[in-house]
Amino acid sequence: MQFSLSRFGLVRIGVATPELRVADVDFNRQELEAVAVEAADRGCRLLVLPELALTGYTCGDLFLQQALLDRAESALLALAAFTRSHPICLAVGLPIRQGGRLFNAAAFLAGGAVLGVVPKSYLPGSAEFYEERWFAAAAEAVDDRVVLGGQPVPFGTDLLFVAEDLPGAVIGIEICEDVWVAEPPSGALALAGATLLLNLSASPEMLGKEGYRRALVQSQSARCLAAYAYASAGVGESSTDLVYSGHSLIAESGAVLAETERFRPESQYVLADVDVARLELERRRLNSFSAAPPRSCRRLSFQLGETADQRLLRSIPPHPFVPERQQERDGRCREIFALQTAALAKRLRHTGSRTVVIGVSGGLDSTLALLVVAKAFDQLCLDRQGVLAVTMPGFGTTDRTRGNAERLAEKLGVTLRTIPIAPAVEQHFHDIGHDPAQHDITYENAQARERTQLLMDLANREGGLVIGTGDLSELALGWCTYNGDHMSMYAVNVGVPKTLVRYLVEWCAQVEFSGETAAVLHDICATPVSPELLPPDEGGEIAQRTEDELGPYELHDFFLYQVVRLHQPPAKVFLLARLAFEESYRPGEILRWLRLFYRRFFASQFKRSCLPDGPKIGSVVLSPRGDWRMPSDASAQLWLTELERLEAELPPAERA
Repeated sequence: MQFSLSRFGLVRIGVATPELRVADVDFNRQELEAVAVEAADRGCRLLVLPELALTGYTCGDLFLQQALLDRAESALLALAAFTRSHPICLAVGLPIRQGGRLFNAAAFLAGGAVLGVVPKSYLPGSAEFYEERWFAAAAEAVDDRVVLGGQPVPFGTDLLFVAEDLPGAVIGIEICEDVWVAEPPSGALALAGATLLLNLSASPEMLGKEGYRRALVQSQSARCLAAYAYASAGVGESSTDLVYSGHSLIAESGAVLAETERFRPESQYVLADVDVARLELERRRLNSFSAAPPRSCRRLSFQLGETADQRLLRSIPPHPFVPERQQERDGRCREIFALQTAALAKRLRHTGSRTVVIGVSGGLDSTLALLVVAKAFDQLCLDRQGVLAVTMPGFGTTDRTRGNAERLAEKLGVTLRTIPIAPAVEQHFHDIGHDPAQHDITYENAQARERTQLLMDLANREGGLVIGTGDLSELALGWCTYNGDHMSMYAVNVGVPKTLVRYLVEWCAQVEFSGETAAVLHDICATPVSPELLPPDEGGEIAQRTEDELGPYELHDFFLYQVVRLHQPPAKVFLLARLAFEESYRPGEILRWLRLFYRRFFASQFKRSCLPDGPKIGSVVLSPRGDWRMPSDASAQLWLTELERLEAELPPAERA
């Protein structure tokens, strides 16, 4: 498959902190060029440099020297010429003269020219800052152009730089203090269409500022639904009274993609591949983004250029629902368990129910639901004996799963009832004329519906609620029997994907429970995922394994996140999955299961259209009353056709 970043709406950008000598313009320009050459060789097409990078931020009253200003302007023109022979665009800071005033400004260079110059809007004049001594604020400009090298160049804070060769890549620029104020200019630029926000900064270091700066960049990128590239001055700046660390960052929609090491004396830079297509999609998805009136801006066109690189310079988590770091994962499990418990407790308070009925199989989903029920009863100071846990062994039930269900119910102190379903299902087969030896969909679904009927009738008899156990991944794939395990009176797992269910049960074993209860939970986590609707093997072990038929849940949860949360097209989902799972699955395998995902996802919407109530947990939700509205008779052909094209592009050795 031919690969290029722009094909998938990505652009490689960088932030740099070059080695610097205060007021040595020629040295600084050479260092900028050296960094730019290296970054360009690695596929970077847009490099952001610090505030006043050509002169140094700490020149003080030297900013009043004609020689320094002349040299800075000539260096800028030389840098512009540099971009003619090198495939990279630059945003660089320097002092700019206009109308008898001096401005702290950022120049955007591309294709051999200075496309535009953006002056700083807010000049700090407190504490260690004295910028108002030398510079005028953007509002004091007397013209919307500035003459550089004898040529007029657009000048102002209303400039947007638009990439002709990557739709959606629109650049807006602000300078240092601009992002620290109550209403940063980048907010208005984002509303005007900027997806790549650049900040040229010289932020001195002090205790606690690193974390605050990072949080500021993250929050601004999230608020603006944009990428935010922040390049800061380094230790080459004067240390007369202050220290500059060179802390530069690239963030996208609230997540830091790349970050430099602080206090390094040599030149450094970091690169990241920004997903412009995703940013545009997020803006279309959130109608509140377009609610504010957009600012009128001048739009200046340029060419970004192509990056052909089989690697992707951004993290692609293979398990998007499961944090990689243990501490973060534990925190998420604690939050999810609390959400589920609070939701169920609210429903029980509202209905006045002191009894619930739940089917337990010894599998992951019913185990998590039972743990939630137990904690909700504790929260409401209800006797756990009011929890009626029903195990309903059928044709595929194994001793291991049944034993775990019974032991867990005993250790939790809930009421356990065992009702074998085989006699009732066999009678049903006789009634409808089905051969029990034919292990087809009728054979499987009859068991699921018999179990649901038992639970519903028991709930009526006991005056309680049936608690659903199915998870988000099963709903996405339609891996539930319509009017069988698909139905309940309240579904506590409906917002939890399968890959996270296992971690939640493990977390419960480590944090919420102990002793023999924890031991049972650990064994449940080690049990293969199965609906246990087909007979066990000769050794009495589970013969029907869900992932043998459906494919790996880790792949399907990855697809689910990319398709539903990010609305990525099939080709991009496939690309990202290949990169995320390159050491686990061959491309042909991924494509095979992706095709199955689309087929089942489209075909199963009718089940999601009549879901029982259940709590929203994360950003991916399939409730028809909440985040997902889709016709049950929509065609999947457009998506499947694209997958067929992708398969045709695969080398024969990589196909399934």
